[in-house]
Amino acid sequence: MLTSIGLLALLMPAYAIDVLNWDDAYSWADQKLTELTLDEKLDMTVGYEEFFFKGFPHKGIPYLYMSDATKGVHLRPELEDTTHIHQLDRSTAFPSPIMLAATFNPQLSYEYGKAVGEECRAGGVELLLGPGVNLARNSQCGRNYEYLGEDPYMVGKMAAAYIRGLQSTGTAGCIKHFIGNETEFYRRRTNSIIDERTLHEIYMRPFKDGIDAGVAFIMTSYNKLNGEWTGESRHVIDTLIRRNLGFKGCVVSDWRSVYDNAKVVKSGQNCIMPGSKEIRNDIADMVKTGRLTEAEIDSMIRPLIATCYAFGLYDREKYKPELLDKFPEHEQVSMKTAEEGVVLLKNDGILPLVNSSGKKILVTGNYLDKDFNWVWASADVKGYNQVTWRDALKKEFGADIEFVNKPTDSQIKNADIIIVSTGTVDREAYERPFNLPAAENKQLERITEMNPNTIIVVFSGSGIRLTDFADKASAIVYGWYPGQNGMEAVAGVLTGRINPSGKLPMTIERDFNDSPARNTMPKGAKFYTKLVNESMISPYDVNYDEGILMGYRWYDTKGITPLFPFGHGLTYTEWKISKPDVKIKNGTISVKSKLNNIGKRQGAQVIQVYVSEKNPSVTRPVRELKATRKIFLNPSESEIFEICIPLEELGFYDISTHEWKLNPGEYIISIGTSSRDIIHEVNLKI
Repeated sequence: MLTSIGLLALLMPAYAIDVLNWDDAYSWADQKLTELTLDEKLDMTVGYEEFFFKGFPHKGIPYLYMSDATKGVHLRPELEDTTHIHQLDRSTAFPSPIMLAATFNPQLSYEYGKAVGEECRAGGVELLLGPGVNLARNSQCGRNYEYLGEDPYMVGKMAAAYIRGLQSTGTAGCIKHFIGNETEFYRRRTNSIIDERTLHEIYMRPFKDGIDAGVAFIMTSYNKLNGEWTGESRHVIDTLIRRNLGFKGCVVSDWRSVYDNAKVVKSGQNCIMPGSKEIRNDIADMVKTGRLTEAEIDSMIRPLIATCYAFGLYDREKYKPELLDKFPEHEQVSMKTAEEGVVLLKNDGILPLVNSSGKKILVTGNYLDKDFNWVWASADVKGYNQVTWRDALKKEFGADIEFVNKPTDSQIKNADIIIVSTGTVDREAYERPFNLPAAENKQLERITEMNPNTIIVVFSGSGIRLTDFADKASAIVYGWYPGQNGMEAVAGVLTGRINPSGKLPMTIERDFNDSPARNTMPKGAKFYTKLVNESMISPYDVNYDEGILMGYRWYDTKGITPLFPFGHGLTYTEWKISKPDVKIKNGTISVKSKLNNIGKRQGAQVIQVYVSEKNPSVTRPVRELKATRKIFLNPSESEIFEICIPLEELGFYDISTHEWKLNPGEYIISIGTSSRDIIHEVNLKI
């Protein structure tokens, strides 16, 4: 009987990866260290010109360029004059990663990462600063759109596929931000208080999956973890990242996130980003005075050199211009991501609008001409061939629609159908309210009250409060930030040209007071629209008091009904899932069942398998996601599927032994289409 297992066994990936020869890489780094002068070594402790690793080409170490972000290649025109990079004149603006997460399709995540990686190779980018895997604990976090949702299993699965796709092109990935950076409210002043079990069981899981996928770099976060800045914490870098997670690559700091240079050098951090001459000279002075040694400098930069060597960044072809010919393929990947990522939250039968000709369709809302791609900071990806929501609707409906900025009562009442857009503009370093602006919320209440044949289309990077009008609207569609061409996919869902298959990668609560993150912002704090010098803000604690009960685990275990649950998403066809046959074989739980498309349209369904322990020895959620499978079927078609879950996945992190543990006993295997839509439950004894 299995009773206790190690962390590595619990989180082993279900795929094979090429094993890098780290011994050779570190031997090569050791040789280079003998060739570098002390001044050259000191230069490598910090970044160069904001987005480079310092190079010494005459010694076989070229300058290396890095770029944000996870939704495409962030072009930096301010660097055009540098001698170390010739930038692309354009890059594809893909749908935001949260929309990628909503596809629940790891294969598509691979294709997305590969497409981004190809554009990096075309533009001479050696290192992409992504993917981001901080969890959507807090709906108000302005950076959720850059991440992959709330569930650590699903985030890890999608991130691992993204990394494999990205790095298959020769572009190195950097998984971020380690760890506990789930708020953007003066993020450099936060101290995330996270207990040991929660840290290992929830927040470190996606990083482990990324490491197992072979990611080259890890970036530490802005915040403190339990009282210590992550980027200068030996516990975070040496213990958690290196010893617990087994990472052998390079660790870099987030930009301007560390303060004690001596502590950074001793922490295991490998490069201070973006660095500065002042920081470099301060470290040099400490070496001169004996506070630091040259051996400690060697230890600091050794993993940087070894990682760049291991991933071939020092000797590969800088530019691959032939990959520019693949931009049309990348646009197709972008469109496919949007098509599979749109989530149909509610439909009282009004959708799809297949027979709209001759009907009065009134279109209004604040997002008809908004460009969601060009935002602030790391996720700025301008794109090309931009399609606005107005453009997409015109193309989809032709002359059958009327655009009205401020419809009158008469126009609202007399319309056969109303399509109204709402949402938020999320961005790095800012939180934004869960509630919509009062005037916008009132307008949505007004429209849905006067005309129930209203379709609400939401453009946002996270959850927003829809409670006051959700019951009155006939349909609600979540369009996220769909990239340069994705508005056409959202419009296609309205007409039924596209059968939606997206699922919510996070919970949308009825009210933010229901959220475990409701007290994240300091008492009395207000949202800001202009970032001030963060050193003027008093540091504050962010208490992860809910522990492992984050996201749907919180709502399900506490009996709080969300507005829309994790994993939820409707389609235009009907499905039947047969009662599963559940067995233990070869150290795994086999869940075998059949999915039937009993409707009249081709479509896709995401099978979700959750597990719960009947009589746990510690607090455990009502259910936890342990496997998914997205299946595409034609009408009247069926597929017998088998999902295998390693027994170890049922374990929990035991704080008394600091290891993973699996209790023998009774478990419940649940299969369904969301965390709340459970269709079958099967008891299983382990």
